[in-house]
Amino acid sequence: MDIIMPVAGLGSRLRPHTWTRPKPLVSVAGKPMLEHVIDRVRPLEPTRLVFITGYLGDQIETWARDAYGKEFDLAFVVQPEMRGQTDAIVRTRHLNSTNALVLFPDMLFEADFSKLRETTHDAVMFTKHVEDPSALGVAVVGNDGFITQLIEKPSEPISKLAVIGIYYFRDMTQLYTAIDEQMRLGISLKNEYFIADAMQLMINAGLKISTAPVTEWEDCGSVANLLATNRWQLDRMDTPAVTRGGSVILQPSVIAESAHIEGSVVGPHASIGEGVVIRDSIVRESVVEAKATIEHAIVEKSLIGRRAKVRGSAAHLNVGDDSGTAV
Repeated sequence: MDIIMPVAGLGSRLRPHTWTRPKPLVSVAGKPMLEHVIDRVRPLEPTRLVFITGYLGDQIETWARDAYGKEFDLAFVVQPEMRGQTDAIVRTRHLNSTNALVLFPDMLFEADFSKLRETTHDAVMFTKHVEDPSALGVAVVGNDGFITQLIEKPSEPISKLAVIGIYYFRDMTQLYTAIDEQMRLGISLKNEYFIADAMQLMINAGLKISTAPVTEWEDCGSVANLLATNRWQLDRMDTPAVTRGGSVILQPSVIAESAHIEGSVVGPHASIGEGVVIRDSIVRESVVEAKATIEHAIVEKSLIGRRAKVRGSAAHLNVGDDSGTAV
């Protein structure tokens, strides 16, 4: 089974961090969000990891080859222009004519993939039951257990099964055929092609698409959501007690081995990257990326970029790579 991951998006809701790196490489609970996602699909023993890259895609390729080049077969496909989800996916046609798991790695999740290899359904869409799906896409399921309709941001509570961005296709050629038809018919929104429309064409053609649950789903698409997901992930981890430079480390927190902390209180729910320096400060509910420096500051519910420098009393910061702030 291939794992196909579209990672070409601009990540505009995570700026300024995504001016200098792709969104999937922003850290959550001690490592890039993309690494958390790959950890969750590793039990499938993937044949290949396929990355559909675009903006800053060279960084994803370098990172993936360093992290997984010895473990998996890797493939990289470029989406040169942001024309939507299926415009990206169709570019993998030359790589896959069998089954694949397609997922959008800007979230953390928990799901049971063990039954996918045995399913006889044409596709499986993973969903999460939510009380208010009005800001999401939803799947409507018929009496036979198969999806009959996909609706984006429903105004009426027709379904509470939110579509969260994970899809299994037993035969990828069926999806590619539907994408061809979608593009021939010009089914798009604001010049972008979406996978829900291609899958609706599959349903209309009589293909059987079922749902499967994710038990947990945490979005990483915005700074606020990423910090909430950082907290959620840390709460699930067995974080060891840490002592650094006479400082107080409150768990759960993840502190890189090479981080230097003195005279400070760090945590709870702090993710501190490699080479970070924290002096005479309080840092909590925050993600601090590699080689950042925080001195004489109070930092909470903040996202601090790589090599950024924060000095003085501050709170609730969103500081990009190589930035400086003093208050």
